[in-house]
Amino acid sequence: MSTSTPPPETGTTNATPAQRSTGDLARAAMSGWLGTALEFMDFQLYSLAAGLVFGQLFFTGSSPAIAVVSAMATYAVGYVARPVGAWYFGRLGDRVGRTKVLFITIALMGGATTLIGALPTVHDIGILAPILLVVLRLVQGFGAGAEISGAGVMLAEYAPARRRGIIASLVALGTNCGTLGASAIWGILVAVLSEEQLLAWGWRIPFLGSAVILLFAVWVRLRLKESPVFEESPHVTDGVALTTEEIREKAQRENDTPMLEALEQKQWRAMVPAFLLRFGQAGNSGLLQTYMVSFITVTLAMSDSVATSVVIVSSLCAFVTVPIVGALGDKFGRRRMYQVMSVISLILIVPTMMAIAGADVPQVFIGYIVMHNVSVMALASLENLTLPEIFGSRHRYAATGVIREIAAMIATGIGPVIAAAWVAATTGSWIPVAVLLGFFTICPLIATLLMPEVAGRDLKDPRNAV
Repeated sequence: MSTSTPPPETGTTNATPAQRSTGDLARAAMSGWLGTALEFMDFQLYSLAAGLVFGQLFFTGSSPAIAVVSAMATYAVGYVARPVGAWYFGRLGDRVGRTKVLFITIALMGGATTLIGALPTVHDIGILAPILLVVLRLVQGFGAGAEISGAGVMLAEYAPARRRGIIASLVALGTNCGTLGASAIWGILVAVLSEEQLLAWGWRIPFLGSAVILLFAVWVRLRLKESPVFEESPHVTDGVALTTEEIREKAQRENDTPMLEALEQKQWRAMVPAFLLRFGQAGNSGLLQTYMVSFITVTLAMSDSVATSVVIVSSLCAFVTVPIVGALGDKFGRRRMYQVMSVISLILIVPTMMAIAGADVPQVFIGYIVMHNVSVMALASLENLTLPEIFGSRHRYAATGVIREIAAMIATGIGPVIAAAWVAATTGSWIPVAVLLGFFTICPLIATLLMPEVAGRDLKDPRNAV
């Protein structure tokens, strides 16, 4: 267990720092925001389409229930591909630079989404239609797996040390923009088109229309300079990272103590707190943003409009929560803010769940908005910066991406399932949800006991903070 400050920053910078203007920082921020927004818009577009129309367009021939299950299973395929993409593109990003990889990931992710809108249906080409859909979902997930982690790394490495929190919070805001945008598009389509029009051609509009954002994001990234931290890192020569053997030889020749220490570090010591930070936030997200919709509509027997409206309103409130928490992380440190927000969340779990379980509309809104913003969005704001700061420059992209995706896949996979089964077994009690929220919220608190403060550390340092 370590609560010490990060190692001294000697031996980690080059003589001539890479120059970046305010315009370069603005482009990096815009690039990160656009990529994250597109990622979450893509996945939300598909999730809504899977529930509304894909069962009839790509999986007919079976019962309606099986068609829906098949459509949702195809949705899950994208999440399976994400850790693989995080590993592959993360390693590539640590080798050849952030901008090259982020260009590839957004092209794969956005291109696959656009092509979904051009797919023939099962009525046109039979079994080949769902096969092509699965292939595009795999490509989409493969690219998306390294997108949000890469955007977080890029912004952390671009931003001034004392402003990293508020600047990197744009990544978390991108998730809100993408989800809300996709939900709004589908809401308009369902409202103005008949079912026949929606099935005939209307469903293609959001997928094909996403190409506009894709082209703009690609244009921004074509003009984006490489991360100054990557260019200045001691293990990078002419824009390409040296191999481990070359790094060792160079470090011994130059008596680079930090690099020699980095080569001897045990990587799992940094991965454990990083995993717990992500696992806790993702678990809370799965419970509140996925399961709670079902809890409100099925268990509490409230209307669908209440559940969807409370999610939208809470997401809008997050546009205030996220930058405030990011700025506080700059002022008071990531570790302290994680502790403060986790403790507040633990205190609020019971009263907010009691408010929601009361099935009174105003209380449901208040309870959900407070809990969602404190235990999900506040932690997301801190997470997007803290994870890159924990890891050293040599493996930052890969480590951040793999930890993010694996922890999220486990937490969001088991959380809603356990909650649904437990609530059913207790005939609709809110207590199982409160217990699970408590379990996931404790994880980041434990992580802070295993890590030092990382705010402001030199990101060119090849050593992990732990």
